[in-house]
Amino acid sequence: MSSVSEHHRTFHHISWCGLVGAITCLGLCAVSVGQNPSPDIKQRLNELGWGRDQDGEHLYDSALQAAPKAGVKVTKDIAYGAHPRQKLDIYQPSGKRNLPIMVFFHGGGYTAGERDYNPMVHANILTYFAHNGFLGINADYRLAPEFAWPTGGEDVRSVVEWVKKNAAQYDGNPNRIFLFGHSAGASHVALYALDRRFQPANGAGIAGAILLSGRYALHYDPDDASLAKGGVAEYFGTDPNRFESRSVASHVADSHVPIMIVVSEHDQVNLATTSGELFVALCKRDGGRCPRLLQLKYHNHASEFYHFNTQDDYLGKEIIEWTREGFGVDRHADGRQ
Repeated sequence: MSSVSEHHRTFHHISWCGLVGAITCLGLCAVSVGQNPSPDIKQRLNELGWGRDQDGEHLYDSALQAAPKAGVKVTKDIAYGAHPRQKLDIYQPSGKRNLPIMVFFHGGGYTAGERDYNPMVHANILTYFAHNGFLGINADYRLAPEFAWPTGGEDVRSVVEWVKKNAAQYDGNPNRIFLFGHSAGASHVALYALDRRFQPANGAGIAGAILLSGRYALHYDPDDASLAKGGVAEYFGTDPNRFESRSVASHVADSHVPIMIVVSEHDQVNLATTSGELFVALCKRDGGRCPRLLQLKYHNHASEFYHFNTQDDYLGKEIIEWTREGFGVDRHADGRQ
């Protein structure tokens, strides 16, 4: 798949102001359907603001240690490919059958990250979904610089193939697969879900995808140091002539996979901006029927995944509601299912 030809086309940049306008007109400051952070955590998150994301992640340690974990069978280290990083874990609730499936792909700046960030994270995410009636799957993928674009999307495809073949033995429904990615993991999920170049001939074969704070477009920007060095450069490369072809937002027209886009209030601005570009592209794809777009109040780029399986369950409930509302089936721009 790495040999996909890259054709340069004119790219129309959608500004951050365009996203702000979209959020304003859609009225996305909705009433919460779950619990937001406790007052002390909310205060600390607001104090941190747009500071170092890692400064906020351990605010949930005590809550995660006390979080419910019973009733979920965990099967570890299942290989879905030949590389040592091509492994996944399964979180299976007791006594349930024909479960929808939530597959999570972690972040890590394209060059790092583990499905077990620590003993509690990212297990908290899949435990949460297992407790709410899903078969949870936590997957690793190969990393840059050894494995550059588009290997992340290719690994997502391999995971989906494995799930379709094997989920039934864990009481999962292979026709109800949702992909959920954070940061670099969201970029990889988006590549598979939206770029037909990386899907099987019969389509992605998934019910929907949740994209949390990923990068979906590349533009030459002298003020964005990540494009010249670091994980983004090591994964996507540094040739501006290839940026448009490697931008998921440029390749959504031929995919009908339903998408939910999430950013946090204190997110990295370049990720929030490209989320806006993808939002607009998906609105156009579906003839004005725009995807669900959520700004997670108070959170930053780390706390937005660290809080799962605690009393702060606003995002989890929003995702579950979205999967059950009819968005989680393939749809066409004219409204046909």
